[in-house]
Amino acid sequence: MTIKTVAGSHTVQYGTSPLTFELLYSSRKTLAVHVHPDGSLVVDAPHDTPLPQIEQAVLHRGAWVLKQQREFASYSALTLPPRQYVSGESYRYLGRQYRLKVIADPVERIVLSRGHLTISVHDTTDHQRVRHLLESWYLRRACAVFAERLAACFPRVEHLGISYPKLHVKPMKARWGSCTPSGAISLNLRLIQVAKPFIDYVILHELCHLKELNHSTAFYKLLGKVLPEWERLRAQLNAIEVVTI
Repeated sequence: MTIKTVAGSHTVQYGTSPLTFELLYSSRKTLAVHVHPDGSLVVDAPHDTPLPQIEQAVLHRGAWVLKQQREFASYSALTLPPRQYVSGESYRYLGRQYRLKVIADPVERIVLSRGHLTISVHDTTDHQRVRHLLESWYLRRACAVFAERLAACFPRVEHLGISYPKLHVKPMKARWGSCTPSGAISLNLRLIQVAKPFIDYVILHELCHLKELNHSTAFYKLLGKVLPEWERLRAQLNAIEVVTI
């Protein structure tokens, strides 16, 4: 396995567009510029490649980088058929797909079982009620699961001297998570759609930010110690299509 050294984030100006890239050094022989599905720019460079040379390589591929970022943005902006909140629709929860099943019942509840997400509701034609029940269920599950994963992850960073953070769950458009200097962490509600290892990655990422507030070399070095496989998890997470619930 190729061992990569994280050398922080850097920015070059391509015309009117700033290009911010994450720099990784390894034993490879050639320099490579990658644009990931989330639009992030990563440069893999051989050890000892001077930064000015790397910046020139990014500028040389500036037009291609912007084109790739526009294409990925257009993919994510594709309009999916609007949710109807009726039986047969597919919903993701903790990395698995479930088929929605709406049934009439005097007692409103949601049951997850055998590949189905079953919603009992008074009137199966009241799609807004189904939507409300579903959104409320996802939020409750996200709050419970994220709190559980935070408790499981925190011992891995407790030696850093940071305090146990407050946790908030909310919808976010462009981020998986964020944190504040005061020690609070916010997680994207849509994370409840992916498997727990990816949730743990985002939580550990934000916990490391409580020690190193920016994406510096020191931050990535710390993240690598806490979670050596963070690069693989990040790439896999960013390739997963999660949608608004």
